[in-house]
Amino acid sequence: MAKDFNHPKVVEKYDEHIRCLIPGYELVHLQIQSILKARLKDQAKILIAGCGTGYELEYLFEQFPTASFVAFDPSEQMIRNAQRRFQHKKDSSRIKFIVGDTSSLTAYKNQFDVALAILVSHFLVATEKKRYFKEIFNSVNDPGFLISYDLMKFQNPVQIQQLQHLTQSLGLSEKQSEAMVERLDDDFHLITIDDMQQLLRNSGFHRTEYFTQISNFYGIISEQ
Repeated sequence: MAKDFNHPKVVEKYDEHIRCLIPGYELVHLQIQSILKARLKDQAKILIAGCGTGYELEYLFEQFPTASFVAFDPSEQMIRNAQRRFQHKKDSSRIKFIVGDTSSLTAYKNQFDVALAILVSHFLVATEKKRYFKEIFNSVNDPGFLISYDLMKFQNPVQIQQLQHLTQSLGLSEKQSEAMVERLDDDFHLITIDDMQQLLRNSGFHRTEYFTQISNFYGIISEQ
């Protein structure tokens, strides 16, 4: 059974635990920040397509003081945690929180300058992945773009072992890393990096390029 992201204990420990599961977690977010700083205009409209506890939303809110945000997540508990980050911040009205999925984007056709889909699509089955990226594409304006970052399908057992050793270096015990490997098929619905790029193109994006790779985690920029 996959993790229940509505469970309070799962959500409470998410920000701490994810740093042991995702190699280079902080570095990837620094890369995302640098991409956005180089490409976004003032008063940009930013979509966080699966905001979790609001980690990237918080740093983007601070670094883009004239931007507006729509942040959705299907987990009501995640949204609650994300909202807590902004309880005492000025201009929090710049953020619209939505409990839901990409079906919530029908009112936002061609609205966003950029969409962020960070560590989301690898949880989705094939049909949901297709709908997720298509509805994101429909919400992004021209010349807007998408930044995604996900775990991709392993090509051989050695790649799995490499990830296991990496997570141990990040703080997981040997037993915890073994449990992680055993849960891969339950927690994720992985596709190859080639299939991911094809999926993004089929969704309507005309150009895709990598901006990072750490182990089997790939970051992709997809453009209109």
